[in-house]
Amino acid sequence: MTTNPLASKISAPYARALYDFSVEHNIMHQITADFQNLDVFLSKTEDLTEYLANPLVNAERKRDILEKTLKSQLNEETFKFLIVLVNRDRINLLQAIIDSYLQLVYNLASIKMIEVSTAFAFTNKQKNMLVKKLKELTDAREIRLVITVDPSLIGGFLIKTNSRVIDFTVKNQLQKLASHLDTVLEI
Repeated sequence: MTTNPLASKISAPYARALYDFSVEHNIMHQITADFQNLDVFLSKTEDLTEYLANPLVNAERKRDILEKTLKSQLNEETFKFLIVLVNRDRINLLQAIIDSYLQLVYNLASIKMIEVSTAFAFTNKQKNMLVKKLKELTDAREIRLVITVDPSLIGGFLIKTNSRVIDFTVKNQLQKLASHLDTVLEI
């Protein structure tokens, strides 16, 4: 979900153009589903992502690999869009474009993307309780969680949304306690 600011700035017009096209041609649901699936697929195939981003690989080879791996899995218009990105040498921004496009769709549908880092994986009951509470706090119709397991947090969880960070981690509490003890013991 987090991308570098320059990639986001360059990818935003591509995402907006695809979004406008999908609305105009009444295929937003298909393209959104394709991008959600691509997002998952790309996160599991780092080799493909690196191959597509490699400037030493020519556009023809990138088109070939996309045709062999993704053409049968995607809507025709989504695949054409990927080819446009290859032709314009912007396929390296695919992840940033996917993120921007999905953000546009989620904003329209009042869906909030929230990153959660946790020391241990949540149970379904815990996820549902967190989603319910976040819906109340954000007034969103739907919440999409991006969960990352980070054992260094020791316990608890960290919530990131837009510019807000809410830290309920044991690691943070221990750091605060250590800082407090340092100031008290210096007196």
